[in-house]
Amino acid sequence: MKITIIGSGYVGLVTGACLAEVGNQVLCLDVDARKIDILNSGGVPIHEPGLLEMVTRNRRAQRISFTTDVEAAVHFGEVQFIAVGTPPDEDGSADLRYVTAAAANIGRYMQDFKIVVDKSTVPVGTADRVHATLADALEARGASPGFTVVSNPEFLKEGAALDDFMRPDRIVIGCNPGPEGDRARAVMRSLYAPFQRNHERMMFMDVRSAELTKYAANAMLATRISFMNEMANLAELLGADIELVRAGIGSDPRIGYHFLYAGAGYGGSCFPKDVQALLRTSCEAGAPSRILAAVEAANQAQKHVLAKKIVKHYGEDLSGVVIAIWGLAFKPNTDDMREAPSRVLAAELLARGAHIRVHDPVALNEARRVFALDFVDHPAWAERIAYLESAEEALAGANALVIVTEWKAFRSPDFDLMAQKLADRLVIDGRNLYDPQILAARGLTYRPIGRGRALP
Repeated sequence: MKITIIGSGYVGLVTGACLAEVGNQVLCLDVDARKIDILNSGGVPIHEPGLLEMVTRNRRAQRISFTTDVEAAVHFGEVQFIAVGTPPDEDGSADLRYVTAAAANIGRYMQDFKIVVDKSTVPVGTADRVHATLADALEARGASPGFTVVSNPEFLKEGAALDDFMRPDRIVIGCNPGPEGDRARAVMRSLYAPFQRNHERMMFMDVRSAELTKYAANAMLATRISFMNEMANLAELLGADIELVRAGIGSDPRIGYHFLYAGAGYGGSCFPKDVQALLRTSCEAGAPSRILAAVEAANQAQKHVLAKKIVKHYGEDLSGVVIAIWGLAFKPNTDDMREAPSRVLAAELLARGAHIRVHDPVALNEARRVFALDFVDHPAWAERIAYLESAEEALAGANALVIVTEWKAFRSPDFDLMAQKLADRLVIDGRNLYDPQILAARGLTYRPIGRGRALP
């Protein structure tokens, strides 16, 4: 099947590569010429385990190609996936300018029947807007090839996206009623058949329900994270251990263990903006969500917890204090620093006069770019950041260590070396990676999240 992917960012590139992997002919479009140049020269513009190898394999087999030619991309595929960005607008709502621009381009150049698939995460009612945009573009041309709009939200975890696509736990398809919708249903079933050979994973529903499903799923996961973070903060005050509490409540099959880990707050490209967008949608619909407002507020507060632990130890003035930071990406196996807790921590430490020595296995280059933008108005802050290629180098000359991202490489460090390198032997663990007794035996002062009972 011939497939066009509009948008060659995270969602679009993973979708295109995986569809090509099972034998489809895929053309990926992006208006960013730099991104297409990277792809055509054999690279990929994002970090995702296994993606470079998959793209390379399918480029060699001539199953995937990349272009900036909008007209050629529209003519190529019967199925047109819209996988462009939907960044948060100033009021928290999803900015749909790129989605509607993609729809307008399809309407401007299409010559035959098209199935237009909203793959981007979009608010309820976006399919209607895409339909109207397409219809207006066709009317302006005096053309009338048929089309239908489908909602097919992505459920990809950064760091495990290829596995999520190739072995999905569900495939949500929202189709309109009528002959065009029936045609789209048949095509989408055929397209996704290779990904559900063992058992049925496709869930067909109306378009608006499919759009809401994506937001509701992410909002539920974000809610669990914020709930556990608040319980962790309470456990610390009450002298309880959140790790034991997690085991106790997670054993209930109605709750389960997923997304019950306390930490420094969630970040990334999905949870923050999707919670904000759904909250905005609920307000516009006249049913403002109190729960989502609390989830958002709790997460913003949690991103300050690590800095508060440092201030509690050293005081408000951190001049002369050197802090090593392990982990800058919002989660492991990605270089994505959008809404990352490390950015909040770095800003607070630098504002108080501290020097920071930062390390991340893959996000150092992204950190240089992001911090340059974050601190453009504070050039003196940027001068107090040292970027180190190894975790051990980051410890040299540091008073204390803060762990922000739970990379596997951080799980079993040399604690004797850590105690030797850190002037104040202080370890603040934003992901509860270590056994408090092991660090205590090395003479390290350990400050995790929500483990009041485990601490002296």
